[in-house]
Amino acid sequence: MTDTTPPPDRPLGPPVAGWTAPRPRPAREAMEGRLCRLEPLSAEAHGEDLWQANSADADGRMWDYMANGPYGEFSEYAEWLAGAEKSDDPLFFAIRDLASDRVLGVASLMRIDPVNGVIEVGNIAYSPALQGAPVATEAMYLMMAQAFDRLGYRRYEWKCNAFNAPSRRAAQRLGFSYEGVFRNHMVVKGRNRNTAWFGITDADWPAIKQAFETWLAADNFDADGKQRQRLSALTKNLRREDTGEV
Repeated sequence: MTDTTPPPDRPLGPPVAGWTAPRPRPAREAMEGRLCRLEPLSAEAHGEDLWQANSADADGRMWDYMANGPYGEFSEYAEWLAGAEKSDDPLFFAIRDLASDRVLGVASLMRIDPVNGVIEVGNIAYSPALQGAPVATEAMYLMMAQAFDRLGYRRYEWKCNAFNAPSRRAAQRLGFSYEGVFRNHMVVKGRNRNTAWFGITDADWPAIKQAFETWLAADNFDADGKQRQRLSALTKNLRREDTGEV
């Protein structure tokens, strides 16, 4: 048998045991949890709910770091939704709060690379009613679980404008490890964007999954809905810390 071990002066990455490619692409189908359901985006089914929910963002702050928006008229937003609905990559989902039966935001799986098992979550547009709510956290958990548990991907990415401090904090809270800043990465709305990169690997996932399930459990919340354990504390030792580089 031929020895395939590389010599010390020519190091290579380890073999990937049990890996088969390509992995399946994510399907245009719903994902449901205890608090929310992610539904394939539909301009007709979700447009009015999303427009109403987004209208609570009076100063347009939710669009500061988005490639699209803000929108002055519903017709403009409906046109964007119609295009997003047809897209396979990004693949958009509407986030429905099961308690209110209202759609409060969107997110997508994107830059889908079945050959290498890499996928990104992005285009996250949370209305004020969704920002900071447990529903939002469960939505992110459901998308991660889809990527790792169902589709067998090896890497799950989060990228954001390096100036977007709330997004960077959210990535860390959710268990993503900071991986650096890509300078002059994009031009968005006529402005330079340095992009902060974060990632979770399949090796990271089991412990991060347990942290999510501990935090999302009904008994982690008191009668007033206040959390007993913070997700950021549960994931703190599972990730590399953000340096704050911009």
